[in-house]
Formats: sequence, structure tokens, C-alpha cells
Amino acid sequence: MHTPPFRSTTLLLSLALAAALPASAAGPSPFTPMLDATVEHHHLPGIAMAVVDNGQVVFTGTRGERRAGSGEPIDADTLFKIASNSKAMTAAVLARLVDRGLLAWDDPVTKYLPQFRMRDPWVTQHMQVRDLLIHNSGLGLGAGDLMLWPEPNAFTRTDIIAGLEHLKPVTSFRSGYAYDNLMYVVAGEVAAAAGGKPYDQLLREEVFSPLGMTRCQAGTWSVAKVGNVAQPHARRGSGNVVVNADTDVAPDLTSMAAGGIRCSLRDMTRWMQVLLDPTRVPGWLSEPQRRALWTAHMPMPLGERQRRWDNAHFSAYGYGWRLSDMDGQWKVAHTGTLSGMYSSLALLPDRKVGVVILINGEGEDARTVLMQAALKHYTAPAQRQTVAGYTEQLQAERTQRRSTTHALPDTTARKAAGVAATAQWQGLYRDPWLGQARLCPENNTVRFSVDKSPTLRGTVMQLDSRWLVQWDTLGADAEPWLQVEPGTPPTLRLSAIDPDIDFSYDYQDLHFTRIGDCP
Repeated sequence: MHTPPFRSTTLLLSLALAAALPASAAGPSPFTPMLDATVEHHHLPGIAMAVVDNGQVVFTGTRGERRAGSGEPIDADTLFKIASNSKAMTAAVLARLVDRGLLAWDDPVTKYLPQFRMRDPWVTQHMQVRDLLIHNSGLGLGAGDLMLWPEPNAFTRTDIIAGLEHLKPVTSFRSGYAYDNLMYVVAGEVAAAAGGKPYDQLLREEVFSPLGMTRCQAGTWSVAKVGNVAQPHARRGSGNVVVNADTDVAPDLTSMAAGGIRCSLRDMTRWMQVLLDPTRVPGWLSEPQRRALWTAHMPMPLGERQRRWDNAHFSAYGYGWRLSDMDGQWKVAHTGTLSGMYSSLALLPDRKVGVVILINGEGEDARTVLMQAALKHYTAPAQRQTVAGYTEQLQAERTQRRSTTHALPDTTARKAAGVAATAQWQGLYRDPWLGQARLCPENNTVRFSVDKSPTLRGTVMQLDSRWLVQWDTLGADAEPWLQVEPGTPPTLRLSAIDPDIDFSYDYQDLHFTRIGDCP
């Protein structure tokens, strides 16, 4: 991938910021024991963390390996998938285009994408650019995410836009908040149409280059040539194993604008510093557009833990950011989650404090407790707990949830479904947005598979009178019930077995209709 050369001012900025990011913190730091305790308690393959205070880098720490067992250490330049922290960069690209007069926040989406359709024609007509960023479309939580994840799959951005018309809303337009990734994919395409260039090129020109984020990658790029890339891991028994490892070339991900960017700790530290102090890159973004990004555009539910841990009183979504209060201080933050990769970034803008955490393993709890401990150092040091203390609270919450309404059904008595017993239901099926699927015999078993998503392949199992799909490569926490509904033609539905399943497995939005016989 060719990267445009920096202007001289950008080069000077890059050198200045590189000098500001030490290889390790000078002297004892309160963040070192937090980081070490997190690695110990959560058995992470690797992690990178940085803290900015009053605009200056006061701590950087890296632990572990890019690939477990490789001996290749993580450092400040190791690339991580930042997942949904990509959304803030997409919003920044759009804000830059607004500053240049190439689009307006209240422009209709169809001005730039005439093919854009929602299920309701009125919503299609009135959906504005700003609506794409604030999760108010009326679609359900994670609607259509199976076109993005699990990766790899064959869905394109054109498929995403075409699929929106077939997704049923669960609320009226703009009436409430439900996290949505597909609209950010659309936002990236709006940026490309307004800017006259592919989204990944705009991202490099509008964000990476002017801010000196020299390691960040998007679009198609050579993993072998760029090097120093962390691989995602999953827990297997007592260890970490690589899952979905990179090949020599990283593809142009359909999810890029929603969650497909990779950056290093050094890059993310620069990102935080410029966001906290615009004088570092004068004129990069106007003050009205900076305010627009961090304005509360859509109210969000305020969780019980957020009330208890943060003493929070409000929660809202800006353009690519979550906004709330923490112990009386303004907090701007976001997390990122992909299979085997977790990120977290939080800012306290009024005191120019920022914390970023990048993890290449199963790190949801790890990022939560480490970020909480780090921010409490600033917002309420007398109330802060240890990483171990926060971890115990999370485990207690999970245990309580499982023991009440979120009990996980016991499916251990499953057995392979019989080929003869399922003969009348076998065939080719089609969902309006996920496309063609197969329920067909193979090697004396019955197999279910989705043509455009090779990871969604598994064996049909029977549990008493019910069927479920045991995926070949996905874990048990992603397994669905499979229900055939008689009719002419018959239809298939999937539903989550685990009540706490990741919301991106939006099985409830699927409705397969039989279209033919197995080949």
C-alpha cells in the first residue's frame, strides 16, 4: 500500500510526538501495578496501555507477545485491531468534509447514495448523515451484523446497503438508542461519495497523515511488509491460541468504517493528544466540528454498574463517542470488540487526561477493570479499588445474572441429527439479507451452512425434540437453536441458545424460506 508523503509540518509533528512517547515510564508509576495485575488475573497474551495527563504522556506499558509462544514482544509500534474505536475516526473524516463544505450533517443520505433504502420509505427519505452516527435508526441491537462478522465473509458494502431494506425496525425512527454497525458502513460510503475518493484513502489523508499516525492501516495492506502486527487469540484450556490469523495481505474489510482499522499504541496516543489539545495540530478541525463530535445527540440508557462505579448521572452518544459523567467529571469514551481483540479509550477532556488500552486476547473484563482503575486515579483516588477488586465485582455480577433470568440451557446430551429423520426439511433456503443457506446431508450428518459466510457452517444436532447447530469453528457461546416451520414452502429460523450471546449474532432477524432441493 502506498502512503502519501507527509508535509514538512506533519513530519515535525511526528518527530515531536515520537519524542513525547517514552519507551517506558520514568520512575515508579501507579499504572504499572494496575497493568501487571490485569495481565496476571486475566491471563492475557498481550496488552499495550498509555496514559496522557495534562496533554503529556505520563505512562506507556506493553506486556506479552504478538503471537503467543512466538517470543515476539509487543511494543509501542505493534498494530492492534481497534475495532469500534474506528467509529470516532469515521466521524472525524465526515467532520473534516463538513469543514470543507463537501457535505452537511443534515443532508439526506440519498443525496450521496441514491440506492440507499430502509424498510420504511419515509425513513429512507428523512435519514440524514448525522443519523448514521448516533444509533437511532429504529433497527434492533446489532441488526444485520452477520453481514459483517464473523470474518472472513463475502459480503460487500454494496450488499450491506442493499440488505438494509429487508431489516425490520423494532422501534420508530429516532425514538431510541440501539447500537448499530451497519450505519457506520453506510457513513463510510457517504464520505467516499462526498469526498470523491475511497474511504480508506480519505482516512489516510484526513486523519492518519495530518496527525502523524504513521502506523495505522486501513483498506488493503501488506501484513508481511508492514510487520509488527498483533494476532487475535482465544482462551483454550489454560492457554491462549491464535484465531483468525492474518495472511500476508490484509483485505479491504467491509466493516472498515465501523470497526476495521488497525493502529499502534503510539498512534492512539497521538490521537488522544490531538483530541485533548487542538493546538497540537492547528486547523485540523474547526471548533464547531469538535463540539459536534462530543455533543450529546442521542440519550443512552444508564447502566446500574455505571451508576455504582462512576457515580454517573447521564449517558449519551455523540458522533462516534459515548459521553457521560464520572465522579463529577466529563468523560468521552468508546470500546472496541472483535473476536480475539479488545480496545478501550477514555478521555477526561477538562483536565486533558486520556487512557488507551489495546489487547490481543479475550479481554472484555480486563479492559473494563484496568480502565476503571486508571480513571479513578484521576476522578476519585480515595474511592478507587484494585484491579482484583473490580474483577471480583464483575464475576459476582455474572454469577448473579446466570443464577436468575440468564441461566444457560444444558445441551450436553446433544447427538447428531439423523439424515432420514430430517429428509423432508432438507434443501436450499434463502434469507432476504443474509442470502442463501443450505440444510443438506453430508457424510451421514446433516449440515447447515451460509454461502457467503464460510464460518457459519456446522452440524445439526438433536436435543430431545429440538435442533441446534454446532458450528465447526465458533464456540458454544455462538450456537443457535434451529427451528423448521412447516408451510408451503417451509421456513427456517435461528435463535440464540446463550441468553448472553454477543449481540452481533443477530439470529432473531433471520427468516429463511426454502427455495430448492439440495444439490
